[in-house]
Amino acid sequence: MPAEETVSARKRDIEEKLNQEQHVLNFIRESLDKSEQQTASMVGILSSFECRLARLEDAIVPVYRQTETLQRLQENVERTLGALHHVIGYYSVACDTQRVVKEGPAGRLEEYLECMARIQNAVEYFTENNPDSPELNTVKSLFENGKEWLEGEARTLLQRHSKAVPPVLLLDALAQDEDEAAQEGEACATEGTADVHIQQLPERALADLVRISHWLVESGRSHDLMTVYYQLRSGQMLRSLQGLKEHLRRSHHAAAGHSPAVGARRTNTPTKRPPASTGKRTAYIPGTLRKAQNLLKQYAQQEARKGCSNLSPMEGSVEAWDVEIDAYILCVSAFVKLAHSEYQLLTQIIPDFHHKKTFDSLIQESLDSLVAEGDGVVAAARRAVMRHDYSAVLSVLPVLRHLKACKPQFDIVLQGTAAPTKNKLPTLISAMETTGAKALEEFADSIKNDPDKEYNMPKDGTVHELTSNAILFLQQLLDFQETAAAMLASQDSSTLSHSSEFSRKLLSTYVSRVLGNLQGNLLSKCRVYEDPALGCIFLLNNYNYTLKALQRSELLQLVEVTQPNLERTYEELIDSQLQSYRRSWMKVLESISDRNMPVLTPGTKLKDKERQVIKDRFKGFNEGLEELCRVQKCWAVPERELRERLRQEGKKMLLNSYRVFVDRYGSVPFTKNPGKYVRFRSEQVAEMIDRLFDTSA
Repeated sequence: MPAEETVSARKRDIEEKLNQEQHVLNFIRESLDKSEQQTASMVGILSSFECRLARLEDAIVPVYRQTETLQRLQENVERTLGALHHVIGYYSVACDTQRVVKEGPAGRLEEYLECMARIQNAVEYFTENNPDSPELNTVKSLFENGKEWLEGEARTLLQRHSKAVPPVLLLDALAQDEDEAAQEGEACATEGTADVHIQQLPERALADLVRISHWLVESGRSHDLMTVYYQLRSGQMLRSLQGLKEHLRRSHHAAAGHSPAVGARRTNTPTKRPPASTGKRTAYIPGTLRKAQNLLKQYAQQEARKGCSNLSPMEGSVEAWDVEIDAYILCVSAFVKLAHSEYQLLTQIIPDFHHKKTFDSLIQESLDSLVAEGDGVVAAARRAVMRHDYSAVLSVLPVLRHLKACKPQFDIVLQGTAAPTKNKLPTLISAMETTGAKALEEFADSIKNDPDKEYNMPKDGTVHELTSNAILFLQQLLDFQETAAAMLASQDSSTLSHSSEFSRKLLSTYVSRVLGNLQGNLLSKCRVYEDPALGCIFLLNNYNYTLKALQRSELLQLVEVTQPNLERTYEELIDSQLQSYRRSWMKVLESISDRNMPVLTPGTKLKDKERQVIKDRFKGFNEGLEELCRVQKCWAVPERELRERLRQEGKKMLLNSYRVFVDRYGSVPFTKNPGKYVRFRSEQVAEMIDRLFDTSA
């Protein structure tokens, strides 16, 4: 029973599912039928639309094609009219622009350049399309005239606005460069310092020149512009340098005309720019020449007092030569400053491919003038050396040092120029080194070979002019050690470059040689004196002067690089001459010695012979002391310390022995008139010795 119920239940379930599937199938069939009906309807609609479109296309396409043809025809007509109008415009260019071209570009450069552009286009058109037409000749002629007008305008702008840079502005710019160099490495620069800028051309004129230059370059007429440009700017640069030189000369003469004190301040101290608030300006003078200038003047003064010397100044007054050297050194710096400014200006106006050649031509005249002046310094130095005027090297040294210091800047400024231009400064430096080296070498030889002439010797045994001049000369080398060493090293072709230590040793060796030559010459000269004691005083004065001069300056440290014991050597020389000088007192001392004197015993009566011996000794002492004091009072010992030392030496040798002699024999009854023989007390002898070497006593 239960199995039958289960089968019935399953049968019912299957039948229900079958019915449901049947309903779904009927629904799908109905949907397919509707879809087929709709598809058939849509196909009919589309077929109808396709037929209508075909009929529309058949009607519209011919119209469209006709319209397109008409549009093309219209465009052709308009293009033809435009071309015709354009061509007709070329025929009227000459008439339209002739007035503007003839009036020139002054004051209306843009309008002028627009007209020139139209003329150039017309020339190109007629050249290509109608080369035989008379219009081509007309526009060509007009175009050439326009170019000439533009070149003339460029020349006019350059002539009108190319003015020499004022000397005061140049000096301020150089002083600013020096201040910046001095402040290099510091945290900040001095506040309130205005930036000094050299404006070569006004901005408006510069802008017009740039436009004209670019147009001429594009039109192929740049060569004439380059020629005009470098000729005018070259003259301006040269005038700037000449104006600076004249300004320095005038400033010097004006300062010299005020008072001697003013001139001295100008010589000893480099003049700086006053603050901007004062409204005053003074000439900037390089400080490197001060010491050399002072001693050159000292040389001139000494020679005027003492006569000719191997260290006389170069031809012309020393003061005038100082001004020329000052001016030349400043002009060297000013040339670098102006050349740099000119190159910056040139790069704005001149096209790139013309920069180097134009700049080379532009600076030639000024550079040649600068080199010629340098050659003049060299030539004057050579002439002076030929006359044995070795102070010439003191003028060459500051110039040479400045040229070598400026050489890196020259190399930068001239890096794009031709090789001959670049080599001008090195050639000048080489010539100065060669001339300076010859002067140094011949100076050393002249010290050694200075003749021993009696009339040239100081009568009072004071410091010889040769010594003072030689020391003054050597002292000047201290300010130019590297430069002087380079001069000496330039004659040694075995070494191309020298270290600072090598240069210092080389200069030390040279100074040692000069001092050695001087010492040997002084020894020879002292033999001229008939009195050996005066020869000793002469050597003492010269040795002492040399030693003190070495100690007061850096010469001693320099010489000790190669001669560590030089100071001790001079002290030994001085001690040796002191020992020799003491011999001049021996005759006086011999008179009061106990040698061959009678033996005195209490109660013993002197014999006539013994009394005469005592009389002769006192008389010999008195006469010897008076004669010695009379002679040596006229001798000169300028240095106070040495003079006192010599006097003390005399007192040490004489006073004690004289006191003993007077105490022993002065109270002995050797004469009825003791005052005739015992004429001096010890104090009087000391006073007489204190008056030695004092010509005013």
